[in-house]
Amino acid sequence: MQSVLEYAQVAATNTTIVLITGETGTGKGVLARWIHDKSDRKSGEFVELNCSSLKGEILRSELFGHVKGSFTSAVRDRVGLIEIADCGTLFLDEIGDMDMSVQSQLLKTIEEKTYRRIGENKLRKSDFRLICATNHNLAEASENGTFRKDLYYRINVFPIQLPTLKERKEDIEGLIEHILNSFGYSHLPIL
Repeated sequence: MQSVLEYAQVAATNTTIVLITGETGTGKGVLARWIHDKSDRKSGEFVELNCSSLKGEILRSELFGHVKGSFTSAVRDRVGLIEIADCGTLFLDEIGDMDMSVQSQLLKTIEEKTYRRIGENKLRKSDFRLICATNHNLAEASENGTFRKDLYYRINVFPIQLPTLKERKEDIEGLIEHILNSFGYSHLPIL
C-alpha cells in the first residue's frame, strides 16, 4: 500500500487522468476522493457516477445533461455531471460497464474539454479532472471489442492498481482498530 500512496500523492499534484483498478471493495472510490482532496482542485466539486448503474440515454443524460423536450421524459432542462465537475473532479466508477455509444462521446469530451447537452446545439466547455475506476481488465476488454481501445489509451495515462486485502494481510489489524475507534471503542486488544 505504501507504493499505492506514493503514486496517489504524485497523481494529486497534477491533473493527469487516473485509472484506478482493483477488485470490488478494495477502496477505489476512497482513493479517488483522497486524490481529489489533496489536489489543487479540492475547492471544486468531487462528482461521482457509477457507470454500471445507468445505461444508454439515462447515462448520457447524467453525464452531459439535456434540454427540455429532447426525449420523452425530458420535461425540463438538466445540467449534466460534466458541467457540475467544472474546476473539480469527475470520478467515473466502473467505467468498464459504460455503453459503447456513451464511450465515444466521453472520448471526444476528454480530448476537447467540450460537450453538448442532449438535444442542444450549443457547445459547452468544462475544465474537469477525470479519475476512472474499474474492476475489469480494460486492456483485455479493448482487445476483444467490449471497450473502446482509443478510450482505454486515453484514460490509462496514470494507472494505479489497488491490491486486495488478502494481498496485504499486515494491514488488517490497523483497519480493525480504525473501524472500532470510529465506533468509539479504544485500547482494545485486537489480536
